[in-house]
Amino acid sequence: MPAAGQKGFLGALFDFSFTSFVTPTIVKFVYILITIGLALGYLLFVVLGFAGDTPAVGIVVLLLGWIPFLVYLALARMTLEFYFALVRMSEDIHHRLPAR
Repeated sequence: MPAAGQKGFLGALFDFSFTSFVTPTIVKFVYILITIGLALGYLLFVVLGFAGDTPAVGIVVLLLGWIPFLVYLALARMTLEFYFALVRMSEDIHHRLPAR
């Protein structure tokens, strides 16, 4: 439930004056979507590796494919954390400035 003075997700999304930020409300959802997408991509590569002419490709992807999965997940997490921290700093600066 939003705090006093904060808008909900749709209110922040359609705030054309940009007085509220939508990033803090959707960052968890976006991270979950990225995680699911990467996991499905990994499974797809494993299946396609085994479906090819040489099953050794499937075994290699199964054994080593988790490494790029974790790298991309870490990069996505760091990117989302950067955006989230930037929005938090902006909110803090906005609250410290005197009202105009």
